[in-house]
Amino acid sequence: MVDVFSGRLLVSKDGRSVDPEEALQNKVVGLYFSAGWCSPCRDFTPVLCDFYTELLEDTDPPAPFEVVFISSDHSAEEMVGYMHAMHGDWLALPFHDPYKHDLKKKYNITAIPKLVIVKQTGEVITDKGRKQIRDKGLSCFRNWLAGADIFQNFSS
Repeated sequence: MVDVFSGRLLVSKDGRSVDPEEALQNKVVGLYFSAGWCSPCRDFTPVLCDFYTELLEDTDPPAPFEVVFISSDHSAEEMVGYMHAMHGDWLALPFHDPYKHDLKKKYNITAIPKLVIVKQTGEVITDKGRKQIRDKGLSCFRNWLAGADIFQNFSS
């Protein structure tokens, strides 16, 4: 993920700046393109929250998975409100970072919500993360992990 977020900072749900190199190293990453005003997003976000919580809090060791939210909200205040109201304890690209437009182009985002699962290189494992979570639940993570080429000792 160093390639994707090189030279940038991410923010945590509580507003802290986070170095993506440290936070995303050796993890499968879900790029979550979403917004609080979007009703399908508000429908899927709690599902993603549960999925994230099960992978990180209910497994030992925690699964090598992280979500990075890329907002399509209309303002920084809307983004923060949406994160506090509905999001899991995942990371986000700061609202004012113009890089979100590059990411939307790079991953061909034409509608939201969209969950793109990527390798450390930024290469796409699947752009159907939302559908796979809905259809298969936690079991889809195993397939992502197999496609991620990262060292892991995760088992469930």
